[in-house]
Amino acid sequence: MDPVVPTNPHPRQLAFDDTATAFAAQSDKALRKKWLVFASMNNNLLTKTGTAVLKAAFKLRLPINKLVKHTVFEQFCGGETIEESEATVQELAHFGIKTILDYSVEGEKTEQGFDATTAEILRTVAKAKNSPHIPFCVFKVTGIGAFELLEKVQRKEKLSAQETAAFERVRSRVDQICKATAEAGVRVFIDGEETWIQDTIDELAYDMMRKYNQQAPVVYNTYQLYRADGLRLLQDAMHMATMHNIWLGAKLVRGAYMEKERERAQELGYPDPINPGKQATDDLYNKALKFCLDNKQRIGLCSGSHNEYSNQLLTVLMQKHSVQPTDPNFYFAQLYGMSDNLSFTLAAAGYNVVKYVPYGPVEKVMPYLFRRAQENTSVAGQSSREFTLIEKEMKRRGIRLL
Repeated sequence: MDPVVPTNPHPRQLAFDDTATAFAAQSDKALRKKWLVFASMNNNLLTKTGTAVLKAAFKLRLPINKLVKHTVFEQFCGGETIEESEATVQELAHFGIKTILDYSVEGEKTEQGFDATTAEILRTVAKAKNSPHIPFCVFKVTGIGAFELLEKVQRKEKLSAQETAAFERVRSRVDQICKATAEAGVRVFIDGEETWIQDTIDELAYDMMRKYNQQAPVVYNTYQLYRADGLRLLQDAMHMATMHNIWLGAKLVRGAYMEKERERAQELGYPDPINPGKQATDDLYNKALKFCLDNKQRIGLCSGSHNEYSNQLLTVLMQKHSVQPTDPNFYFAQLYGMSDNLSFTLAAAGYNVVKYVPYGPVEKVMPYLFRRAQENTSVAGQSSREFTLIEKEMKRRGIRLL
């Protein structure tokens, strides 16, 4: 089957409710299964109950891996290994969408575990080097270093000799990954995390940018615009890049730790770092997009957004600034299994689009999947929007809902 050829670049208005385009990759059977997953996630009580049951089942080591793999895991993950994820990479590529292989195993606590995670991330780099469909790699610093250590560094507490050595190993792992991506001719995202360790992550990211972003944006830091200071942090980073005559790699997201951030702020008695409401976050995100286009001569932007208006706005801004849809420094990104109406429509219009495709052993990726379920029910309208679009396409095809 030949790849789908993009249509006219820079359309005035993209039709994000065109379900025929959004679900072109889904067979009737796959679409019905997708409907069942989102029907479940659209029910808050069912999601909470199901999550609790699955957690208990895994804790008791009940044989549920196969059931999970062929339902929720299949919806949001590419496979259990890089090799198993290749079919997803190829399917997305057929529709003009590229892939970020995201090793989504969480909770490593030992130096041996951190080294193993680093080795796996380097395998994704090697895979990307040999694939035109994988332009980015990604990692979380807490996957290769202890959370408590990053927190202590941010508090500027005195480290013991053992802790100092451990932090140097974290720095070495970060450098190893960034160097490998630079040598492979691909790019790497450093994911955003909690505010009380983010300063430490930022410093590591900017060290890597000064080292590897001299000729092009290779290392990308993440800016969480649900933070009240999110735009200022992006502007400060742009100033740093200008002063050092390097490229700034910026991945913009709204954020993923809102409830945890607010609970901690209230518990410890400091100001809530998160914007007071969704509209404030949306406004800040869109201002950040405008800022990036105003600085297009020195920035690599990836807009990681599931918001229709923000995606539409970015296409308008690119047109206004004469940035071509295929410019390698401008990408749109969404999570695999979500917002296909955005990803497939943007790709069909000729834009650079990537999907975050998580992978890893079923039982080890469950924390990621539990978080996806929680986010879909906590973000107003997200699962409902997905569910409504799926139903619309099923009705268009004449597929019976049950």
